[in-house]
Amino acid sequence: MAPILSRRFAAFALIFAPALMLVSPAAEAGVGDLLVAPTRVVLDGRRGTEVILNNIGDDVATYRVTAELRRMTPDGNLVDVTDPNSGEKAAQEMLLYAPRRITLPPNQPQAIRLTARAPEGLPDGEYRVHMLFRAIPPPRPQVAPEKVEGVAFQLRPIYGVTIPVIIRLGRLEATAAIANVRKVTADGKPAIALDISRAGGRSTFGAVKVFKAGVANPIAIVNGIAVYTEVGQRSVTVPIDPAQLANASGQVTVQYVEPTDTGPVTLAETTAVLR
Repeated sequence: MAPILSRRFAAFALIFAPALMLVSPAAEAGVGDLLVAPTRVVLDGRRGTEVILNNIGDDVATYRVTAELRRMTPDGNLVDVTDPNSGEKAAQEMLLYAPRRITLPPNQPQAIRLTARAPEGLPDGEYRVHMLFRAIPPPRPQVAPEKVEGVAFQLRPIYGVTIPVIIRLGRLEATAAIANVRKVTADGKPAIALDISRAGGRSTFGAVKVFKAGVANPIAIVNGIAVYTEVGQRSVTVPIDPAQLANASGQVTVQYVEPTDTGPVTLAETTAVLR
C-alpha cells in the first residue's frame, strides 16, 4: 500500500493599514484535512502516474496545485528557491500535471495526473520539484474591524501539503556512507546523531536504523531520510525510545536502508561506540 501523508502547515498573509487590526476567525474544519498518497513520486521521463488526494474533513474544501522549487541544506531542511539554476528550471518546465485546482466534498478522493516530458538534448540526471497542494480558504463575510493603536494586519492561515516529485533520466547510481555517530539531546530528549554522505548521479532515500548486538529489533529508527543531489552530506537525528535507553550505550550498528522494487537495499552501514 502506498504511504499516506497527513501534514499541516500555515502561512500567514499580512495586510498593513494604519490604526486597524483585523483578525480572522479560526480556519474552518476541512481546510487543512488533506490526505495525499503516495508521499514521494519518482518518474523516469516516459511513464506517468497519479497522486490521490482525499478530503477527510467535514466540509467541502478547495485546493490549488502548484510545482515549487526547494533545495536541501546540510541540516536536512528544505528552503524555497529564489534563484533557480538551469536544472531546477528544467524540472519545473518538464513536469506536466492536471487538474491544477480541485474542489473535494468530504471523504471524496481525486486523482492528480503527473507526467514528465524531457526536451531533446537535456542531459541525463535527476531533476526535482515539490508539488504543493494548498487549501484555498472559503470566502468569509466582512467583519467590522476593531480599532487599535499601531499597525493593522490580517492573519489568514493557509494550509497545505508538499511532496517531492523526482524525474530521473538515464541510468543513475548513488553510493552512501555513515560517519560521526554520537549520542545527543534533541528538544530535551535523548537521540542519536550521524552524518550521511552521498555520491553519484541520483538522490538517496530510506530509513536509518540503529541496532544493538543481541537485540533483534532496532533500538532506534527514523524513516523517510532523503539526501538530495544538491548536497553531498546531511546530518540526521534519530530519537531514542525511552524504553531503549539502556541499550543506547556501547557498540551499535547503524544502517541506511533504501526500499526498492526488489526489496530493501543497505546503502551504508557502520559500527560505533556510544557513551
